[in-house]
Amino acid sequence: MKNILLLPFLFITTFVFAQSDNSIVKLSNPSEVNSSKGYSQLAEVNLGTGKMLILSGQVAFDVKGNLVGAGDIGKQTEQVFINIKNIVESAGGSMDNVIKLNYFMKDVNQIGAVRQVRDKYINTKIPPTSTLVEVSKLFRDDVLIEVEATAIIPSTE
Repeated sequence: MKNILLLPFLFITTFVFAQSDNSIVKLSNPSEVNSSKGYSQLAEVNLGTGKMLILSGQVAFDVKGNLVGAGDIGKQTEQVFINIKNIVESAGGSMDNVIKLNYFMKDVNQIGAVRQVRDKYINTKIPPTSTLVEVSKLFRDDVLIEVEATAIIPSTE
């Protein structure tokens, strides 16, 4: 019974420590992508045996903040994956480290064009897990797709 009562205490203590210890979570905006306002593009979580990367949703903005591929899902998806690749590489990883992709699209009927681009960036023999959600609107009318990514980079030590 004592062990059961101790579990919530340990969870809360661990959570509070993790939130206040800067060595566990590092938030940043890599220079390889457009600098965001009001949020970080990347959270790096120290796992001890490696690190987990949690990327904010990426849209088709180049490093200067210009939309790439207005009206073209293929060109927008290409820029999205360039951004994801640049962020993952800035943290010392590669696209092979990506384990999860979450897609938000205005028109799921265009998934073929998205997959064609995606397949140039991921390991198609062992693809990452994924979720696809059709949405009625993204944060701007001219943005057709947004993709979140999670990666795990093992330590090299």
